[in-house]
Amino acid sequence: MTYSAFRVHPGGSTGVLADVWGRSAVRDVLLTLGAAGAVGLAAQIAVPVPGSPVPITGQTFAVLLAGATLGATRGAAGMLIYLLAGALGVPWFAAGASGWPSATAGYLVGFVLAAALTGQLAALGADRRPSHTIGLMTAGNALIYLVGVPWLAFSTGIDLTAAVGAGLVPYLLGDGLKMLFAAALLPATWLLINRRIHGRDRY
Repeated sequence: MTYSAFRVHPGGSTGVLADVWGRSAVRDVLLTLGAAGAVGLAAQIAVPVPGSPVPITGQTFAVLLAGATLGATRGAAGMLIYLLAGALGVPWFAAGASGWPSATAGYLVGFVLAAALTGQLAALGADRRPSHTIGLMTAGNALIYLVGVPWLAFSTGIDLTAAVGAGLVPYLLGDGLKMLFAAALLPATWLLINRRIHGRDRY
């Protein structure tokens, strides 16, 4: 795949970041495994939340960033590997845990869906402008909570209101900061790539 295939305006709608320099089966496998590993590493940044079985971690940011940079298929596949490998014993859930986490499993399932959603939105150009990137991150976070919070309520026997208080509200500020960081990071990366592409085309 050539550089000219990705000569896009920051608001354009061509491809995802991982494909700028081409694709191959080997690269796809490595990127997918790398995404799973990155989320596992981010999960080790875990801060307990009093009264909640859901710690504050770097997972959600890594999940959404993986989806946006790799696209829907590879992003979701990476999160599925992360989920299944952790459930089978790889100690890379939050704080080095493994096995099936009954209370927080909904969030892990939400990771797979959110990576697919953000990957699809990024492929349509939603990671090219800061305002669009905030929308992409908001949609991905909302999907994680849409699955994770009801699962938390069901698995622990608490009502949905209590689950929202324990599994959503404490994380909103952190999610907002992550969105702002992504809104700076992803469009800036595209801008640098486009400048490099156009610079090469002059020669």
